[in-house]
Amino acid sequence: MKVTFIGLGIMGSRMAANLLKHQVELTVWNRSAASMNALEKKGAIVAASAQEAVKDADLVFSMLSTPEVVEALFLGQEGVLSMMKKNALWVDCSTVNPSFSDLVSKAASRSGQVFVDAPVAGTKPQAENAELVFFIGAEKVVLARIRPYLDMMGKKVLHLGKTTKGAAFKMLVNILLAQSMLIFSEAVLLGEKLGLSKEFLLDTLPNLVVTAPFTKFKAEMIRTSDYEVQFPLEWMHKDLHLAAITAYEQEQPLYLANLAKELFAEAKMAGMGRLDFASIHQYLARR
Repeated sequence: MKVTFIGLGIMGSRMAANLLKHQVELTVWNRSAASMNALEKKGAIVAASAQEAVKDADLVFSMLSTPEVVEALFLGQEGVLSMMKKNALWVDCSTVNPSFSDLVSKAASRSGQVFVDAPVAGTKPQAENAELVFFIGAEKVVLARIRPYLDMMGKKVLHLGKTTKGAAFKMLVNILLAQSMLIFSEAVLLGEKLGLSKEFLLDTLPNLVVTAPFTKFKAEMIRTSDYEVQFPLEWMHKDLHLAAITAYEQEQPLYLANLAKELFAEAKMAGMGRLDFASIHQYLARR
């Protein structure tokens, strides 16, 4: 199939590069040119516009920052959805709320395309090493068509059900991720106040059965105070906001996740938005 990838940020650029490693005929487009130029050197075809990028594609992947960006690009007045071929597949790997995923799925259906929600678990290293986990909302027959390409970019595919179920599951994953990071940071900071060494805490706590496994990687960031971005704090705040919207729609309270959202909001206001979300530890340490 002719494949297009739209959105070449931290995640998308690396996902697209992995498709190129498998000799996929790949067209790319991004609002800024640097990432497109890097992929062109690896064999990608660079489109002059998003509309040009999708017009001949059988399969379009998108990895964009927010629902608003997805909507503006695909459904806006000059949205690219209307430029896509009939029966083309649109696989959106962006983290969006389930109700938004339902909205764009219906728009794609009216336009004659097939939509798949396919958010991922993993950050920069997993995207680089094709170790992402895909959460898929789609019919089984549709998943079968895109599965070879997902396997080029990831290590596991979870089929959660029909459209919106992938987006729904991603909401759960990210509220766990955000709160686990906060809990780990609070434990380390309290441990230091109690006279335990920071080195001991960062060596020991991540290896306990009660601790989220991903903290092993974030502990090294805390140890060195180097929060080079893998997953930006500002996007974690955005994802918590989407979870709050989803919970409101479902009439389900989210007491602790909403508290986490406000803490990440404060950290973003303090200038940490473009750092890795583990920098919430640095914010808490200053309070």
